[in-house]
Amino acid sequence: MNQEIISEIHLTLYSDIKYLDIVQAVSDSFSNMAGFNDEDLYWVGLSVREAVTNAILHGNKNDSTVPVDLSFRQEEHRLVVTVTDHGEGIDESMLPDPLDPEHLLKPGGRGIFLVKSFMDNVFFNTPSGGWNRISDGETY
Repeated sequence: MNQEIISEIHLTLYSDIKYLDIVQAVSDSFSNMAGFNDEDLYWVGLSVREAVTNAILHGNKNDSTVPVDLSFRQEEHRLVVTVTDHGEGIDESMLPDPLDPEHLLKPGGRGIFLVKSFMDNVFFNTPSGGWNRISDGETY
């Protein structure tokens, strides 16, 4: 289903968590501009921040010379957010269940779970080129 693009923005940042506040500000601003209410704006922002954190730490192995690409696209009735890193990709079936009692007290391992919990659709794309893309078609 092709929808008309109303607004779009692209960011490229290097793999350093010091950029997460900028990512959060852009996410909040773009979501606000797209008409999201405060609660949805919060969950979109949290999901984007988690996806970018995973791209930096896991996809790009915290290598500050490797970029993360982030895009926000507002279509008629949805917001599409895409985060692309240059890692080898993930096999979702190999991710531990963060709700398993043996994982409940671990300090990490919930990023993808949170993203999938708060966004309408989440897709992982790992082409043969060896990079990973997480995308959401959030409907509002």
